[in-house]
Amino acid sequence: MEPTILQADTEMLAGALNYTWILVVSFLIFFMHAGFAMLEAGQVRSKNVANQLTKNLLTWSVGVMAFFLVGAGVSSLVGGGGFTWIAGNDPASWADGWLYGAVFAMTAATIVSGAVAGRAKLRAYVTYTLLLAAVIYPVVTGITWSGAYVSQFLGTGFQDFAGGMIVHGMGGIAGLTAAWVLGPRMDRYNSDGSVNVIPGHSMTFAVLGTLVLAFGWYGFNVGTASIFVENSAGEMVFNGAVLGRVALTTTLAMAMGAIGSGAVALLKTGKVDTLYVANGLLAGLVGITAIPNVAAWWGAIVVGFLAGAQLPIVFSFVEERLKIDDVCAVFPVHGSAGVLGTLLFPFVAAPGVVDNVVNAFVAQLAGVVAISVWTIVATAAVFGALKAAGQARVSEEHERDGLDVSEHGVDTYPEFGQPDIATDGGSTEVIRADGGKPNDGQIKMVTAIVRPDRLGAIKQSLAEAGAPSLTVTNVSGRGSQPAKKGQWRGEEYTVDLHQKVKIECVVADIPAQEVVDAIREGAETGEPGDGKIFVMPVEGATQIRTGKTGPDAV
Repeated sequence: MEPTILQADTEMLAGALNYTWILVVSFLIFFMHAGFAMLEAGQVRSKNVANQLTKNLLTWSVGVMAFFLVGAGVSSLVGGGGFTWIAGNDPASWADGWLYGAVFAMTAATIVSGAVAGRAKLRAYVTYTLLLAAVIYPVVTGITWSGAYVSQFLGTGFQDFAGGMIVHGMGGIAGLTAAWVLGPRMDRYNSDGSVNVIPGHSMTFAVLGTLVLAFGWYGFNVGTASIFVENSAGEMVFNGAVLGRVALTTTLAMAMGAIGSGAVALLKTGKVDTLYVANGLLAGLVGITAIPNVAAWWGAIVVGFLAGAQLPIVFSFVEERLKIDDVCAVFPVHGSAGVLGTLLFPFVAAPGVVDNVVNAFVAQLAGVVAISVWTIVATAAVFGALKAAGQARVSEEHERDGLDVSEHGVDTYPEFGQPDIATDGGSTEVIRADGGKPNDGQIKMVTAIVRPDRLGAIKQSLAEAGAPSLTVTNVSGRGSQPAKKGQWRGEEYTVDLHQKVKIECVVADIPAQEVVDAIREGAETGEPGDGKIFVMPVEGATQIRTGKTGPDAV
């Protein structure tokens, strides 16, 4: 037998590997939406969680259709290539030519949702998302990646490798503009201009979302570098040097962003704020995203640290000076960090990358200004028009109730007591040794104010006592339990109205004292704040269905 040597076209093999690489990193960037959903849901109040999650779902769904039908063509048109509908192209270009661009566009769109959380109408946000994906973002890519306008300013290319300014800076500036037009959430500011802290409902969601985003970011930055590139001799060569540099600088900047933000928070408040560390990690990633392929290793450390360090300072400025309610801090995380990293390019570039620092800086500045001006004008026009039409913001009543109920008719957390104990069983027959009637034949109302986490145990105790019927209400108040100090994004606030559960149990044939004992058994922890139990007489009762009155109704 003679061996047959397998022949493979090197160019075809390199193209196939690059194509597969683009698919994988596109999927990674898409997965970042899970991170955005968790991060934003964790930073809003529990009554607005479903609304925030719905916005993230519709950002992708509505935005990707708008980018497919219009946006990709607009980007090509503005860039000088004419309006080309992607569906008419070779299917081989649908992944690396369209899907990769689409996941970038949707990242810019979803950033805005975090800034306008808690008060924007769903229809307003969806309308803006549609226009952003169809026009606003494509114009930005048209004058940068697709065209030859900003990139040729002063003969020096505008450096934005993976969207530090084009995607994240643009999204952060758009979010700040939209939040400014909408105005702050109710009770965010007092009449004298002082700030009220409104904490988000889940630090766990916020941190886990941050880590999911950081994972996907490797697709954003490293994925932009092809595995094989064509050299000056027309040969396909391994792009290992660029891949290695991007992976290293991305990782270093990520780490230093968290360190920088945590350090500044520590200097400001004396504590390392968890949310600032999480947000700073993302700010470090945003800062390096424009220049990971050209930054020196030490430059990545500088950019990451400065991007993280500026976050608490810029957030305080936006909150206290500008009086703009940026709920998820999208501007200091994405906007100002993106601008900072883009402008630092000439100063932190690897040796031999920049010939003329002044020209390079002016080109970067021109790109930042062009993108910022267009984004601010377009975003203000859209939200301004929606506001003028009365369609930008929910009513005060709906904002008080929460957008989950008013916009979607759902309650994200319908069960607030664990475990869920079925209390509709058990015997209500009580044998009395003295032959008398319970409660001297009267109806009694037993009311208890207890810790929410003890509800499950109390329900169990009541069921065992034969008193399964009860009414439960979420309340807040204060008694002997001392006030607590809390901190949210570096700002301290006092909690003197504690979250409690009010349990009401009306009994006639069951002794009220037995109900009191059952509640106390389930509620007691031995710590201040366990609550109190009250017993009151009930003058009368009527069962609506049967018309029975008195003890028979109970």
